Amino acid sequence: MAAAAPAAAAASSEAPAATATAEPEAGDEDSREVRVLQSLRGKICEAKNLLPYLGPNKMRDCFCTINLDQEEVYRTQVVEKSLSPFFSEEFYFEIPRTFQYLSFYVYDKNVLQRDLRIGKVAIKKEDLCNHSGKETWFSLQPVDSNSEVQGKVHLELKLNELITENGTVCQQLVVHIMACHGLPLINGQSCDPYATVSLVGPSRNDQKKTKVKKKTSNPQFNEIFYFEVTRSSSYTRKSQFQVEEEDIEKLEIRIDLWNNGNLVQDIFLGEIKVPVNVLRNDSSHQAWYLLQPRDNGNKSSKTDDLGSLRLNICYTEDYVLPSEYYGPLKTLLLKSPDVQPISASAAYILGEICRDKNDAVLPLVRLLLHHDKLVPFATAVAELDLKDTQDANTIFRGNSLATRCLDEMMKIVGGHYLKVTLKPILDEICESSKSCEIDPIKLKEGDNVENNKENLRYYVDKLFSTIVKSSMSCPTVMCDTFYSLRQMATQRFPNDPHVQYSAVSSFVFLRFFAVAVVSPHTFHLRPHHPDPQTVRTLTLISKTIQTLGSWGSLSKSKSSFKETFMCEFFKMFQEEGYIVAVKKFLDEISSTETKESSGTSEPVHLKEGEMYKRAQGRTRIGKKNFKKRWFCLTSRELTYHKQPGSKDAIYTIPVKNILAVEKLEESSFNKKNMFQVIHMEKPLYVQANNCVEANEWIDVLCRVSRCNQNRLSFYHPSAYLNGNWLCCLETSENALGCKPCTAGVPADIQIDIDEDRETERIYSLFTLSLLKLQKMEEACGTIAVYQGPQKEPDDYSNFVIEDSVTTFKTIQQIKSIIEKLDEPHEKYRKKRSSSAKYGSKENPIVGKTS
Repeated sequence: MAAAAPAAAAASSEAPAATATAEPEAGDEDSREVRVLQSLRGKICEAKNLLPYLGPNKMRDCFCTINLDQEEVYRTQVVEKSLSPFFSEEFYFEIPRTFQYLSFYVYDKNVLQRDLRIGKVAIKKEDLCNHSGKETWFSLQPVDSNSEVQGKVHLELKLNELITENGTVCQQLVVHIMACHGLPLINGQSCDPYATVSLVGPSRNDQKKTKVKKKTSNPQFNEIFYFEVTRSSSYTRKSQFQVEEEDIEKLEIRIDLWNNGNLVQDIFLGEIKVPVNVLRNDSSHQAWYLLQPRDNGNKSSKTDDLGSLRLNICYTEDYVLPSEYYGPLKTLLLKSPDVQPISASAAYILGEICRDKNDAVLPLVRLLLHHDKLVPFATAVAELDLKDTQDANTIFRGNSLATRCLDEMMKIVGGHYLKVTLKPILDEICESSKSCEIDPIKLKEGDNVENNKENLRYYVDKLFSTIVKSSMSCPTVMCDTFYSLRQMATQRFPNDPHVQYSAVSSFVFLRFFAVAVVSPHTFHLRPHHPDPQTVRTLTLISKTIQTLGSWGSLSKSKSSFKETFMCEFFKMFQEEGYIVAVKKFLDEISSTETKESSGTSEPVHLKEGEMYKRAQGRTRIGKKNFKKRWFCLTSRELTYHKQPGSKDAIYTIPVKNILAVEKLEESSFNKKNMFQVIHMEKPLYVQANNCVEANEWIDVLCRVSRCNQNRLSFYHPSAYLNGNWLCCLETSENALGCKPCTAGVPADIQIDIDEDRETERIYSLFTLSLLKLQKMEEACGTIAVYQGPQKEPDDYSNFVIEDSVTTFKTIQQIKSIIEKLDEPHEKYRKKRSSSAKYGSKENPIVGKTS
């Protein structure tokens, strides 16, 4: 990577880590933007004990969705005929907006009518941290339409003095409903909202209503309503600008939001209740309020046990400071591969102190990869693994920091390699209905085991042949790593001629190809977890492929299968040709020569999915309409088709012709989640199904077109309609844009890695693990002072400390850097809490609930 050279040079300098990069002056972060980035990672595992149908057929066809408030952002496949559906679907996405609840809904699929919501798990945003990284069974709660709310209301209340016809003075309550924000989509479209405004008391319920606002989730009402407030007989002139306290406690303003149903029933969108006593000390009150469920939405009712859902959720929220702040920590981490011993490096220490090594591995691998430092670091930690490996047959079989780093590296850089190698065959397997079951116990009635065996062999041979011929597509980083592993394994076990191959095959076959075959959805090779029969087929193929790739199994004419039927099946492959093919493949991918061709003959498949696009053609009569289309993006072109799998594109935009990709304002077509692809011809206006999907499409389109010539610096955030741009009212269709384009990714970054964010993640992990870091520091001191037999090994036996002095120094550097980074973070937190006061749009009031 061209961009890595200067940073790599800086990382290898001898300057102390704490002073290697000049730090900004205190307070500088106030003048620069702090990025708040949210992401969600996890797994929808399974449900159990769902309510059966009352009829004879008790089974259900179930699927699960993930919702940000009421917006669906992910959907699993349908699991048929089960009351304990096994989904096993992993998910990861960036969250592009604020939200109150993360919800998981379990549905019963209905072909003829609307899908039935069986139950839900709704977790408040602030409670997500309590479940982070843990698999938990959640009881399903009933779904009540009165409790399904999202959005907020901007409200102003005032008290005016009013002289009545008979000359008495009373108070008039002025309710100004200004706007709402973030109302839900109704059946995928913006709603038609209106509000009812009521003054409610012990003996009164005065109600008024706003106008209906068409097709918007952010209506601007700006309507004022007047209510006369009844005064008590104890009124005195002294209290003329105050409502009597006894009256205040009895009155409240209630605002209900509704979606106008026209010919069908109106849909409740939420309510807020504001006691009039908020005006006790002031004659005016203005604030944003979060919409709340209706009273009965929060009351627990006696219901049947709806079942439960097993989830693994990891929500992260990163406050990414300007780049300068991360210089010292980045420098210290990037020096890790050069530290002797490697166990005394900052990167290794991070893996040691994190509760879950996987938390440390992801940001660490991405950061080191970005700066071309991963191969030397992975080599050094793998060498540490080899020291503890006594049997060559178990080489790299554990879950150490080294193996996890290499697993993550292969996922990041090997995505395209898997797509071009495995995806066509996996698509064929998943979309066909060929039975491959060869276990006599699991055979279905009418199955022919010999036919199944032939089907299975056909798939294994096809997959194996494709893999062993794929070395030219293997990424250079993987080849360089495999070369290092091979050399180290040979040195560690000089008398075993096979270990140089098993060191490589234990990664590329066992931890890469075999895992991708059995879980194609995890590697984005398939959209969902396959159905049970396909899972069984993929499992049998995966077991055979990993055994074929295991050099020991082939070279020593033995297999690791415990099942008799698999041993019999594997005998078909114990031929010299397979051994030669595996050896040749392992030789090729563990050579130091670059295997990736400079120009890929096949375009890289990047993303596909169903969205709505606005018609491109001009129509003199009638309105340009939106049509559902299947979009497909490769490294060469963006196309859309009438349906998935169609070979003939209706419309094609070469990637080189894309000038900008930006969001489109909702007001253009009264539709949410829209973006525009600006190219040589007319802008293409597209509506995604949800905010996450829109964000992902914009991101990947920006990345693939980032190096294009003639990219625009300005764009129009709204559409060109009826002879002018809605944003700036310019009449010329070719008028220069009125808003600066979003800053693109630098052209010299080959892998999409936000190094500041990764460093922020590492800072957060060090901060969360300060107690363990302190224990490790104490352990270093104990070892350095007491050189005799370890009297109390529990103090430090859980840590790998080869050189206590060097490790101690590194820990001191880490603590010093973390302390300095704490200051701007704390400053930002204070500024954020003071600027977003309670009742502001950013921090709305949680309204009164019964």
